[in-house]
Amino acid sequence: MRVPVYLLVMLAVSGTAVSGAAACAGPPAPLQQAPAPRSASPEGRITLSASGQFARGDIGSIAYNRKLAPAGSQASVTIESGAGMTRTSLVAEGLLPNRRYGAHIHTRPCGRKPEDSGPHYQHEQGKINPTSEIWLDFATDGEGAGRAAARHGWTLDPARLPGSLVIHSKGTVTSGPQVGQAGDRVACLTLR
Repeated sequence: MRVPVYLLVMLAVSGTAVSGAAACAGPPAPLQQAPAPRSASPEGRITLSASGQFARGDIGSIAYNRKLAPAGSQASVTIESGAGMTRTSLVAEGLLPNRRYGAHIHTRPCGRKPEDSGPHYQHEQGKINPTSEIWLDFATDGEGAGRAAARHGWTLDPARLPGSLVIHSKGTVTSGPQVGQAGDRVACLTLR
């Protein structure tokens, strides 16, 4: 029996579509839990992240002020840098409700003392503003949850990566002699 050419073409096209769909079908790949790199990938991308529940003894996720970062409070931060852009996002939960907090990326990892995390990370050394620094101020809702995001038109230098996210007791002062200040350090997450 001879099969008409148009039927063969239709079978070939539908076979390709089915095999293409089959190649995309199936469950997604499992989420990798490996620590994010602290240096650039071959494509020049850098990803730093941290998450955890704020505790008193864990310097990777530490609370300095239990009144403003109560037991059970936690946060997660991700910095993705590459292709001329740096994007940072922060999610916090379990903090005091209906309150404003300051948050900044700092130069060093968290430590037992609040000042161990060093000064604010600055893309341009000596420039204290939201263009050179990463400011992530947020206001919590009635349940103590808050979010913030920042986008910058520069990339992180693999030789000079930031070390932590610090949550502060007040919103960041945006002008004047106190510019960049946001009160005491409340909690800290070490970036990895």
